[in-house]
Amino acid sequence: MSYYLQAALIFFALIAVNIVYGGSAHAKGVYQTEDAFLHDVFGDNVPQKQSILLRSDVRESVEKILNHPYAGLKIVYWEQNNQSAWILEEIGKEHPITFGIVVANGKIKTAKVLEFREIRGWEIKYPAFTRQFIGASLRGYDLDRSIDGVSGATLSVWAMTAVAKLALYLDGYIKNS
Repeated sequence: MSYYLQAALIFFALIAVNIVYGGSAHAKGVYQTEDAFLHDVFGDNVPQKQSILLRSDVRESVEKILNHPYAGLKIVYWEQNNQSAWILEEIGKEHPITFGIVVANGKIKTAKVLEFREIRGWEIKYPAFTRQFIGASLRGYDLDRSIDGVSGATLSVWAMTAVAKLALYLDGYIKNS
């Protein structure tokens, strides 16, 4: 085999590998730690972690919002000065995505992707997408607005939308308990 043919085959093989696996290098990662997120929300005065036990009435609503059974026995949150912070996970396509949601006065104040473990759909981390959630509230079990999707990230968009609805529902639950 000629030198030029070998070089061309190696070149195209490297391009193919980059196309198949190159996108995952940008996708997976911790964008913000839980501690850093809580510090951004509460400053140096992060309140104690609290939890909601998922008794039957709450569990039923949580599962209706998520559209699948919830495996945990409790959900943790932090609350101070009429705002609550939620660090929640939801499955994208195959792996959990960790979100940080802040709710104040029944509306989303902050929505962030903290950790992304999927190969595709990572575009939801950008403010151009997440700012759609700011100011959103709950109407029944749905958001009061439509969320525009991201091409190639449908399951990640659904996951973040479900978590946003869940945080709003749980904030209302703790305020009314």
